[in-house]
Amino acid sequence: MSWGDFKDVAAERRLFQRRALVMLLLVIAASGLLAGRMYYLQVVMHDTYKTLSDKNRVQVQSVAPPRGLIYDRNNVLLAENRPVFSVTLVPERIDELDRTLERLQSIIDISGEDLERFRRRLTEPRRPFQELPLRYDLTETEIARLAVVRHQMPGVEVSAELVRYYPFSELTSHVLGFVGRINREELQRIDPVNYAGTNYIGKSGIERFYEQALHGEVGYQHVETNARGRVLRVLERENPEPGRDLQLHLDMRLQRLAFKLLDGRRGAIIAVEPDTGGILALASVPGFDANKFVTGISVADYQDLSTSLDKPLFNRALRGQYPPGSTMKPMLAIAALDSGATTRNRTIWDPGYYQINGNGRRYRDWKRTGHGWVDLNNAIAESCDVYFYDVALEMGVDTMQSYLSRFGFGEDAALDVSGALSGLLPSRDWKRAVRNAPWYPGDSVNMGIGQGFMLATPLQLVTATSVIANRGRWHEPHLLREVKGGGEASDLLPRGDHSNINLKDPEDWEYVVNAMEDVMHGAKGTARYAGRGADYRMAGKTGTAQVFSLEEGEEYDADEVRERLRDHAMFVGFAPADDPRIVVSVIVENGGSGSGTAAPVARSLFDAWLSNFGEGGPVKQVTAIGGEG
Repeated sequence: MSWGDFKDVAAERRLFQRRALVMLLLVIAASGLLAGRMYYLQVVMHDTYKTLSDKNRVQVQSVAPPRGLIYDRNNVLLAENRPVFSVTLVPERIDELDRTLERLQSIIDISGEDLERFRRRLTEPRRPFQELPLRYDLTETEIARLAVVRHQMPGVEVSAELVRYYPFSELTSHVLGFVGRINREELQRIDPVNYAGTNYIGKSGIERFYEQALHGEVGYQHVETNARGRVLRVLERENPEPGRDLQLHLDMRLQRLAFKLLDGRRGAIIAVEPDTGGILALASVPGFDANKFVTGISVADYQDLSTSLDKPLFNRALRGQYPPGSTMKPMLAIAALDSGATTRNRTIWDPGYYQINGNGRRYRDWKRTGHGWVDLNNAIAESCDVYFYDVALEMGVDTMQSYLSRFGFGEDAALDVSGALSGLLPSRDWKRAVRNAPWYPGDSVNMGIGQGFMLATPLQLVTATSVIANRGRWHEPHLLREVKGGGEASDLLPRGDHSNINLKDPEDWEYVVNAMEDVMHGAKGTARYAGRGADYRMAGKTGTAQVFSLEEGEEYDADEVRERLRDHAMFVGFAPADDPRIVVSVIVENGGSGSGTAAPVARSLFDAWLSNFGEGGPVKQVTAIGGEG
């Protein structure tokens, strides 16, 4: 029997053909479905899936604008931006954050303080996928080490950013202030769109006051990323608008000289251009390195600054509130003349003390033997306390408070100086509210020599002295001189609201200025040694502010008083007297007398400014000529 007897070849062939046909139809159907699906995805849903794909591949990043630069009046750069490389982390792209941090510690130097600061920022409100800095200012070696392993650590980047840098550091720390990283409170009040790419914001000084102008406008860029989120290329970019560059009235030559003249002592110097109100120098000594605050100051460095007895973080020029002492006498003289409390020809007898009544307390004059018969000119030139005790009692607190407020006391009269305090201009209502006591005649007597409750800042003293130098014209102190590259300073400066002081007899201005000239050039002027040898006339007033009170009849002995309890030395003045170009206010804490300590400092500033910093060094320091400032 043959094999053909058992197998029907024709039937099997027909079965195979049927099965092949069915499979072919299935393949065609499947291919049709795939083609249809592909058409649906590639054609019908093209826009949708292209958008979804781009969202995975293309990201929109904000681009921080370069911060505006700050210059002095001679175009010396005071605040610039320099590139700094830092290692940053995006927590949302890191699976095991602790393990990543440990690995980074094995590659570069990361301190415990860096880690603590980073973990604190993790808990603060922030933008999604925002890079958080871990270490700043990487070295080239550290950058190279990170570049080798960078592909193994998603979410870890080496970022370059422009960071604020202050070339003069301590010399400008209290004028410019500084920038720092945006904190939680600031994040709540800033524009989230414009600050989307910005990590720093002005914290104090000019940096804070003109933050909006210095910051600029944010830009954007579309970047292509890989699956790990790393940027491969920039597809499209809208450049940010840089912040505006500012030019200040500040002169770094005068600023440097002010620091040198204080010579490590605690104190403050402010110099103003009377015609404009522009601040030429603002020195608070000691200062601090503002650069340490930009990327985050270390705990140890901050503790050193905050616990120092010299208080380098304290801006004495703006926030130091001192009894103005005898530096108030020119303003009180104007008040006394204009109110009729005294006249130019009126004289009084000074036996060395003053009594409100025959059996009352004796208010001492700085000169124990007294000045004898004195008129108002002598009282200013020789700083006779008794004369001003008498006219203060005659005027009373209401008149004194009214006139002194017109000179800017009791308020922050500056236009763009951030953080200035208003001092204390006492009144009846103030004492009733704060001390729950009436105003006594003795309070007026003390106020007549700038003591008692009266407090003023060096900025207020230079402001009031400028009004005298200008013979009653007001120019509020300010730092901004010009907006570089277009724009007017007036567009950014607040408007002043002080009215000029119009006296009943305008010649009273010249009378008081002449008396202030006698302080510097008169035979008995308290600052006559500081005024010697000048080829120009200067006007000034010395002052001494007591740090602690003396009992009645007790004499002051500087040698027996601990250094930090000694009197503050003060001086206000301007030069030339007939056409003022510079007004200064000087305070040297615990410096003793204003005549021996503060007045020579002012003379050096006058000499330098009026000679345009020509040859001839500062005048030689002299010893005090008496117990008065």
